[in-house]
Amino acid sequence: MTLARTWSVGLAGVHGAMVDVEVDLSAGVPGVVLVGLPDAVVRQSVDRVRAAVVNAGGRWPLRRITIGLSPASMPKQGSGFDLALAAAVLAADGAVPAESVGRLVLLGELGLDGSLRAVRGVLPAVLAAARAGHPTVVVPAGNAEEAALVEGVEVLAAGRLAEVVAHLRGRAPLPRHTRRPLPPTPPGPDLGDVVGQSIGRRAVEVAAAGGHHLFLSGPPGAGKTMLAERLPGLLPPLDEREALEVTAIHSVAGTLPPDAPLVTRPTFEAPHHSATMAALVGGGSGLIRPGALCRAHRGVLFLDEAPEFPRAVLDTLRQPLERGSVTISRASGAATFPCRAQLVLAANPCPCASAAGDAACTCSPLERRRYQARLSGPLLDRIDLRVDLPAVTRAAWLEAGTAPEPTAVVADRVAQARGAAAARLSGAGLHVNSQVPGRLLRERWSPPRSALRLVERALERGALSVRGYDRVLRVAWTLADLAGRTVPGADDVAEALGLRLQRAAA
Repeated sequence: MTLARTWSVGLAGVHGAMVDVEVDLSAGVPGVVLVGLPDAVVRQSVDRVRAAVVNAGGRWPLRRITIGLSPASMPKQGSGFDLALAAAVLAADGAVPAESVGRLVLLGELGLDGSLRAVRGVLPAVLAAARAGHPTVVVPAGNAEEAALVEGVEVLAAGRLAEVVAHLRGRAPLPRHTRRPLPPTPPGPDLGDVVGQSIGRRAVEVAAAGGHHLFLSGPPGAGKTMLAERLPGLLPPLDEREALEVTAIHSVAGTLPPDAPLVTRPTFEAPHHSATMAALVGGGSGLIRPGALCRAHRGVLFLDEAPEFPRAVLDTLRQPLERGSVTISRASGAATFPCRAQLVLAANPCPCASAAGDAACTCSPLERRRYQARLSGPLLDRIDLRVDLPAVTRAAWLEAGTAPEPTAVVADRVAQARGAAAARLSGAGLHVNSQVPGRLLRERWSPPRSALRLVERALERGALSVRGYDRVLRVAWTLADLAGRTVPGADDVAEALGLRLQRAAA
């Protein structure tokens, strides 16, 4: 047999695409020709595969080897093709039956000693194999739990190339991997730790109930970071579809914990203010990888010290926040990642960031305006809730009254509010108030005209844009859902307007 084929999977964003790996042996000067738009990592795999085959006890054929990766028009990236290349070369040389190789999907990177190493993106790769009708995949042992998340696919885990060769020859079949029970999710920070910030606690609850973006401003120690870190705990757990979607992103990014193969809780991403545009949104010179915004999909992206981020980096968030996805284009191709995350910005009121407040501030009015202007108007216009947090007073800190409500109590109210919104929006295919398009909101779910007088007056005098008007209505619906009302009233609209214009008024 001088021609053999098997299957592997390439990645395009968080989606897998089947790759047909063909190997042909012919007479001529010994060498390897690799075709099919391989990147540098795939081209270097020839040397890794050759050393792995020899060190695993096999024989590398001294013939002209032509390796084709189809479809030829799709760029091939990463080291996950190593195992498929090795198996196809051995099958073409007659060392293993070609029929057994042709039925499998093979994923994994080979070490020079023949060991099989874990790779990124196994979950979307196995999902692609399942959609294509391939019943069996072979993966590294380190990726077995992740691969077993896909129902209806037989997962065979191996630690070395020699084990795969023995399986293909029928001498020692690889056992089918059985998925272990998921470990319990450790509890996150509790909202009961936050004292003396009733307006901040209210804003976080409203943000969680409606999926709204949030901007927290206040002096150091006011509790901005504490509130942001507790927001994911108020969000409902991810359902099965959402969990697989988020897990696939983290698998491609290489941030999936080995002891937790499935992400079941909303994630929390907090990049440093020195993060680049590629780190925040996604990119890379080779394989396009998701950034912090994409890794926060279905969760929270927290940007502490937001004015310290480069303005151009922050402004790249504007379009993805509206669309819920980001497309990153390179000369070699493009990748699209979902990024429907809740954005939380935190900022000090001025550069000196005095904990004592305005009385001890040493900044001039011009310095304060320049500092606050680092956040562009179009970006802030997309933030539904803007809250100024005062410094926590000694009386509030030492108060011996009832303890603040814990996360579990607030999360129950959030779940009820989200359930009411989902029931109302089900006919439109929406789930939370922040997703309702402005036109649909005004046509189908507009509050009574008498309740809109205050927000209409703000629109007339230029305090609100049309986008801001729609966002106030969305927040008003969230407030009504939290209160158990079927329609927002004038008080709900007034509170929603106050939560949006509080920062502007300050």
